[in-house]
Amino acid sequence: EFELLDRYWKASNYLAVGQIYLLDKNPLLKRKLELSDVKTRLLGHFGTTPGQNFIYCHLNKIINERKLNMIYISGPGHGGPAIVAQVYLEGTYTEYYPTITEDENGMGKLFK
Repeated sequence: EFELLDRYWKASNYLAVGQIYLLDKNPLLKRKLELSDVKTRLLGHFGTTPGQNFIYCHLNKIINERKLNMIYISGPGHGGPAIVAQVYLEGTYTEYYPTITEDENGMGKLFK
């Protein structure tokens, strides 16, 4: 169970990093990373991302296990990619933005 939660946390961190640093051409890093894959202007700040993803992952687990009536409120700022990564993994992002699909093409659009 811990291993699954850890992998989920790492996946959400990767999605956030992709939104901040990567362009849409190589979202799964199937080829060696090149300078042309990296954004020239960054969106967000990675420093807040792992902590926000950690809290979201663990709260989500507790909310589901204990059937809690609770929400996680994250303030505005540079941590936006963390929350977007979480709702993308859940599938909620795609519900609202159907062109951002849950595949390589959609991930590229998310990163763009």
